[in-house]
This record gives sequence, C-alpha cells and structure tokens, in this order.
Amino acid sequence: MSASDRAVLEALFQAALGAAYPETRMRHLLPEPPTGRTIVLGAGKGAARMARAFETLWPHPCEGLVVTRYGHGTPTERIEVVEAAHPVPDAAGRAAARRILDLARAAGPDDLVVFLISGGASALLSLPAEGLTLEDKQAINKALLRSGAPIQEMNAVRKAMSAIKGGRLAAAAAPARAVTYLISDVPGDEPGVIGSGPTVVGGADPETALAILRRYDIPVSDTVERAIRANAAPAELPPGQDLHMLATPQMALEAAAAKARELGLTPLILGDALEGEAREVGRVLAGIAEQASRHDQPAPRPCVLLSGGETTVTVRGQGRGGRNVEFLLALAIQLQDRPGIAAIACDTDGIDGSEDNAGAWIDAATLAQGREKGLSAPEYLANNDAYSYFAALDRLVVTGPTLTNVNDFRAILVR
Repeated sequence: MSASDRAVLEALFQAALGAAYPETRMRHLLPEPPTGRTIVLGAGKGAARMARAFETLWPHPCEGLVVTRYGHGTPTERIEVVEAAHPVPDAAGRAAARRILDLARAAGPDDLVVFLISGGASALLSLPAEGLTLEDKQAINKALLRSGAPIQEMNAVRKAMSAIKGGRLAAAAAPARAVTYLISDVPGDEPGVIGSGPTVVGGADPETALAILRRYDIPVSDTVERAIRANAAPAELPPGQDLHMLATPQMALEAAAAKARELGLTPLILGDALEGEAREVGRVLAGIAEQASRHDQPAPRPCVLLSGGETTVTVRGQGRGGRNVEFLLALAIQLQDRPGIAAIACDTDGIDGSEDNAGAWIDAATLAQGREKGLSAPEYLANNDAYSYFAALDRLVVTGPTLTNVNDFRAILVR
C-alpha cells in the first residue's frame, strides 16, 4: 500500500469516528431542567465521553454515575465514572449496576433522570436476576461469545438473565421524568437491542432466551432455567420517557462518504448492518471489489466501498484476533495480491475483540510480505490468528480507546 492510499483510508476512518462522538447532536437535544435533581446514569464503551459531554453542555447542577470498560474512562467533574470488565462481566460491573439501579429507584417525581447508553452496556450492567449468580452470567456469556451467535441473540439471553435490562432500569426511575441518549452499535439501530435496552421494554422473553441457548448447545442448570423463567420484565413504561439517538453506524458511513468525495473518490455505501461470519463477509466483499476493479461496477474507479455492522467469529483455533482482522485476512486471501485494491477495517471503539488494536489494513503487497517472512495466511486464518499475522507485518491499526462505539468500519479503496 502506498503512503497516500493508507492516508486516504485512515482519513476515512477518522471521519467516521468524528460522526460517532456525542457532543454535536447532544447540544441540540437537551431537555428542560427539572425543579428537582438531575441524575445522570449510564453504561457502555462511550459512557464516560457521553457523561463528560452532558455535564459540559448542561448549565445546571447534575450528579450521577456511569460505568465503562476498563481503560475507557475520562475525567469528569460532577458525574462519577467507574470501570468494569467487557465483554465478560465482572464483580466491578455488578457493583456499579447495583449502585445505578439504587440511584434510579431513589429518583423522585420532581427529578430528571438522564440515561446514557452505548454499546457494551450489556456486559457492564451485569446485575443478575434473582436466583442467578455472576458466575452463571459469566459462564453463559463466554459460551455465547464463542458460539458465533449474533448480537441480537446474545442480548436476548442477557435481558432474560438481568435485573436491570429490558426496560427494568427505566421502570425503576418512575415517576421521575427521564430521557435516554443512545449511541448505536447494532444492526438496524433498534433501541431495545443497544446495551440490551435497560430503558426500553421488550425482548426479554424467557422462552426465547432458553431456545437460543439450546440452539447453540449451551447447557443450563435447572436452577438457572427456573430463574430465567421467573424474571419478569415491564410490558410498558410510564409516560414522560424521551429517547434520542446521538450516533449510528449510518451517520459514520455518511461522514466517511463525504470525506471520500472531498478526496476525489466515488463512495458507495454497501450497508450499515452487514452481518455474518467475518471470513465469509471478507470473501463476498472481495468479489464486489474485484467487480469494481475490472468493470467499474457497482461504482466507477477510483471508488471506495464502505460498510458497517457487526460480523461474528466462530472460534475454532487458538490464535489471537478480532472480527475486523479476521475479515481483512480473508479479504486479502480472496483478492490474491490483486493490484489497485487496499482496505481498512476497524472497530470504532478502538478495540478489535480483546486485543490492543482497532483493526488493520491491507493492500496488494500483504500476502507477498507475509510469504517473505514465512507466514501462511490461510494457516493463520484457520487458527483465528489474524492479529499475529498483521502484527508480524506491522499492519495493525492502533488508536487506543476512542470513547465511542458505532460498530465496525470497513473501507475498500479501488483504484
């Protein structure tokens, strides 16, 4: 990849990130101040930045607590920020969730409760339902992560096992007036799926959750099954509940497309909600890139194919790597050193899976560079070890935590 191509791809990624930050839209969506207290509660990878944005923009007193992933905190003045584990919940997340639920329950009719929810809230608000333990949730969450289940199914199980999700947190704040700000990291931007919907009713059906666990052969004890069936969720919320979407994958892709046009490229947004096995999505998008390279279809060169969404990885090997590097390695293998095509794929939260990179980048020289080092790309892909492959080639993209999350960003540049 030439330096100019790499710079173009990284500029597109930065444009997408800029559209994912909460400040711009939040300033136009502030609620009327209450006669009582303003209590700010939240969770997610973007919760700390959202809290900082709200207290900066809010010209009135406020207090509260948000929980974010370890390493994703940021200094705030009035709203406490704590950190906990993601994607597998831990005791710190359980303690934070308990405090957040108690603060919601303490709200009075003259108070305003502001909920800040972004991707990652499912694991971070890890308060088990009565009859379940944190260890129960950890074991099932780990099994779901390894199963390749899509995020909607994982969240359906999390709701069924939670004391706080599926609208239960918002119900606890009644009769206070409430407003929820969301940053979407899910296909379709369904509010009830983001963070498993702690302030949105629906999707907490116990039989659906148990059927999902059976489908992926995830065993549950009789005790866990009884607790899931007994965990009631609210059917509706009281009036006075507002909801605002601050950032979505589509907003990020549109910002990247605008940047592409500035750079003289024809952008084509393939979709903001692409799902499926990361390696299979890589093979499919390789075919589209080859069509553009050979026939100037579905977009004329020079063009950039943009997409978002959340792929999955069914773990079969013992390697290291998230879904974005797995996608890229499969893409590179399918393209087989085809000239004129370069690509970047990153998680907009700055962490691809559980490693320290946001993603990686490729071009026509990637596989040849690997062969020079004695690396077999198909073997690394079979072992789910794309991180190690790209690390050896110095092709990782490392941003650190971005303090937001609108899911994956993929850009394929075709010259």
